Amino acid sequence: MIERMIGAARLNVATYEEVEADRGATGQALFIVILVTIASVVGTLLAGDDTDVVRAIVVGIIRGLAGWALWALLTMLIGTTLLKTEQTESNWGELARTTGFAQTPGILSVLVFVPAVGGLIGLVAFIWSVVAMVIGVRQALDYTSTWRAVFVVLLAAIPWLVLLGIVVALTGGVDGNVVETAPQG
Repeated sequence: MIERMIGAARLNVATYEEVEADRGATGQALFIVILVTIASVVGTLLAGDDTDVVRAIVVGIIRGLAGWALWALLTMLIGTTLLKTEQTESNWGELARTTGFAQTPGILSVLVFVPAVGGLIGLVAFIWSVVAMVIGVRQALDYTSTWRAVFVVLLAAIPWLVLLGIVVALTGGVDGNVVETAPQG
């Protein structure tokens, strides 16, 4: 699994083809999503977010897994209907595996607490993950065009971000605590 994570982070097309075809890699992809989520929550907490660590990790993992499952579904639906090609043949599992492995660079988000460069590290990890996501989606959907995969990722991001915003609004910030404010007036 470590070799596959390295291959995914290196944007190795063969790695994405390998995990796409390996039904046994779904559990590995799930583990990566959990690992990246924990790294992100820990980095945020180390950056000074004063909250309950266990609750933050549990809420983060639930959100991370739900977001990953939804992301795989959205990219599958958009990629196999709206932007389908003659070669397109895919299912939720293939997209779950490739998009799960594409999250590997997100492990670097554990370093967002580092003064002066933490924000930059977080940004680099995010951009790197998006590029990996495009490659994973391209391979899972059997596209020959990277631009088609970019459009799938962009189109899937719209409903995904809206739903994520609603979930965070309903469940609270990093730790899952909804911040209540006193009514004005």
